[in-house]
This record gives sequence, structure tokens and C-alpha cells, in this order.
Amino acid sequence: MNSASNITNADLHCHSNVSDGLLTPAEVVRRACANGVDLLALTDHDELAGVAEARATASELGMRYVDGVEISVSWGKDTTVHVVALGIDPAHAQLVAGLQQVRSGRDQRAQMMAAELEKVGIRGAYEGALRFVGNPALVGRAHFARYIVESGHARDVKTVFDYWLAKGKPGYVAHVWATLAQAIGWIHAAGGMAVMAHPGRYRISNKELRQLLDEFKQLGGEGVEVVSGTHSADQIREFANIARSYGFFASRGSDFHGPGESWIDLGRMSALPDGLTPIWERL
Repeated sequence: MNSASNITNADLHCHSNVSDGLLTPAEVVRRACANGVDLLALTDHDELAGVAEARATASELGMRYVDGVEISVSWGKDTTVHVVALGIDPAHAQLVAGLQQVRSGRDQRAQMMAAELEKVGIRGAYEGALRFVGNPALVGRAHFARYIVESGHARDVKTVFDYWLAKGKPGYVAHVWATLAQAIGWIHAAGGMAVMAHPGRYRISNKELRQLLDEFKQLGGEGVEVVSGTHSADQIREFANIARSYGFFASRGSDFHGPGESWIDLGRMSALPDGLTPIWERL
């Protein structure tokens, strides 16, 4: 990508209604542009169906854009982590097939989640969740959360996760996603770079986090999200130090899902701390 040094507001992690966001890919791009974002990557969960629309809209607006996707990974005993792929060829056969493999089984998991939620008094959750998803094959926890809010069981999506959908809660159902090696392999095969998404969100010990990052580095992972919509100021400093010590490129992303439902709006995150190499310099 040319003129990387001119980029002042990169947002390399956000979602549309192709996965679990609220806005169409075009609406996401327009909102990002209005917020002053000068480099955007749409990174829907395990799905590339929105990237062409996002890319075309960015081109119309004269905005720089890179294709992306966020891949769900099973790591350790029962931990789900996410790897953001940036600068990929979205038509690459190995990546496309890998993402199809990851998506398979989502519907079965959704029906199991609904059965568990019914045991604690939340009925009709499967049918309710489907009303919030454009592609039934991509039904996930966020869609259940919106239904639970709509049906009056909780005041907001965050509360739903805290009480029903997080690991160890009544509606949580484990699922086997890609391995870390598979995800990074698909990304590299498609010409992209692999970034560990929002590392501050994982409910693992500091020792486990280091083990995760060690493995990610050994497998060829290139970057880490230092600035994320969910990271506190202390976490930004922590992951800036981690990026320096591991030699990771630093990424920055809002993890925007929609107005009123996200930690922060598109492009409204803190700047990267000094002394880091932004990943967009290599895209």
C-alpha cells in the first residue's frame, strides 16, 4: 500500500451485518469515512461476503481500504481467540475453504445454545436470534444477545454476555473452531498478515497469554492489536510493550459492531503509542 506514512487514522477491525454487526458493509465504510478514518479494513467473523461492497464504497469515497476477516480459533483447553487477517486475497481457494470449514457447525451450536437458554426461562431464542442475522449460517452469540435484550430479559447486550453467554454461563456452548496453525496458514496462503485481535479480552492468565503469543509468533503471526475498542489505557501500554518485546507490528481497531452497541465508534480510538511500527506500513 502506498503513502503509508500519511495515514493518521487507521481502523483495521470492524464488523458489518454480514456477520454480527448492525450496518451493511457500505454503511460501515461511509460511517468510517465521516469519522475521519483514512484506512479501513472490514473484518467480519469467518466470512468474506462483505469485502467487495466495502472495497467498492471506499473507492467511491476516495478512501484507502484493505480486505480483511476475523478468524475464530480454538486454543488451549477451551479458549476462543480471534486472529484478524489483513491484506488478503479474498478469492484465495485455501482461505475460502478454511472459512467454510470454520462456519460449519454454527447452526448446530446455535440450537444447543437455545436449548440451554430455555432451561433458564428464555424461550424462542433460536428463532429470535435468526431475526437478527442476515445469513443464518453465521448465527452467533451477538444475535442471541439482541434477542434477549428485545425480549426484556436484559437492558443491553453487555449484560446478556455477563449473565448468559460468556464462558461458564447458562447459554454458553463451546465450539471447535480453527487451530491457530490453520488460521495463520490460510492467511499467509492468501497473501495476508496475521494479527492477534484484542488480546486484553481473553479470560486467561498472564502465563497463558504469554504462551498464546509465543505460539502465535512461532507460527509466523506478524501483529498484535495494541489499540482496541476494549483496551484500557493500561492495556494499551501493556500490549505496546509486548509488541516491542516480540517484534510484532502494531495494529489499531475499534471492533465496531454498530451504533449504541460498541465500546467505541469507528476511528475514535487512541493513537498508537510511540516507538511502534504500524502494521499498515507493511500492507
